[in-house]
Amino acid sequence: MKQHKKILSTLLKLAIGIGSFAFIYIRLKDGFTQENIQELTNILSSKKSLICLVIALILIPFNWGIESYKWQIICSPIEKINFSTAMKSVYSGVCMGNLAPGRSTEFLAKIFFFKSENRPMITVLHFINGLFQFSITILIGLTALSFKIKDFNLEFNWIVYSIILGGLIMLLLLFICIKKISSILNYVSKKLNKKFVLNDFKYKFYNKTIAKLIIFSALRYMVFFLQLNLLIYILNPEAFTSSIFISIALYFLITSIIPMISIIEAAIRTAIALFVFKGVAINQSHLALSIIMLWLLNIVLPSIVGYIILVKQDFNFKLTGLKK
Repeated sequence: MKQHKKILSTLLKLAIGIGSFAFIYIRLKDGFTQENIQELTNILSSKKSLICLVIALILIPFNWGIESYKWQIICSPIEKINFSTAMKSVYSGVCMGNLAPGRSTEFLAKIFFFKSENRPMITVLHFINGLFQFSITILIGLTALSFKIKDFNLEFNWIVYSIILGGLIMLLLLFICIKKISSILNYVSKKLNKKFVLNDFKYKFYNKTIAKLIIFSALRYMVFFLQLNLLIYILNPEAFTSSIFISIALYFLITSIIPMISIIEAAIRTAIALFVFKGVAINQSHLALSIIMLWLLNIVLPSIVGYIILVKQDFNFKLTGLKK
């Protein structure tokens, strides 16, 4: 039996690696053409551009380090883990998230670092944690939209109203989750453990916890924001103006609300960027390349780290560890 589990674990790790990096290859092959690579190489020969790229690279561990700390905070009432374990969980999730639209498979890797009996509740917290991050994106994005709305033609009004409605729904969902967190966790746990009698679990979002999650979500947002600003500046230093800040905030908002199909995620993000940055004096091919580079820095490189972590793990396939 142990041998069978080991073989299954090895096959699963192999499948995750092949699937994840196959999707990455598909996304990158169209964005990084020979011409784009040559142009990027020429641009990076500049000392100023190289410094900007180095700063963007240095910000990667800050980005995922902040996310790991948030993950550690939100999970602690259910299971306390150290920061190192939280980082392993998060990086593994980045790798697994490549396998499905909207990175919906991310939680499947993250929960392996918790006790099996806690995994149903940890899964719920994964999505609530995402809502905290999303709330910052919505609030800043809607503020940016109020400045940008006059630039859209009347024919695009439905897009504007859809964005506003979608954002408000997500904020309402976060509010409900915070207020009803114990009920949600207990409902999910009991649904997945129908054969067992479970005592109600009390989980409460204290004001201090909410404040921490919001503050660190805002810090993580600023890391993303700074990275994209640096990448756009590298490729378009002459076109870098304050109007770009508003467009970036709006771009983050729309890409967060619209579901992403894994295989064509990079293409969707590029199309949204071209729409949002319309009217800004910026080279379209350079803009598309900036977006792809942002995805390369924050998803592809961490996915490699995450896969290395996953390979070293012994998978326990039980969703729960409860016994009669």
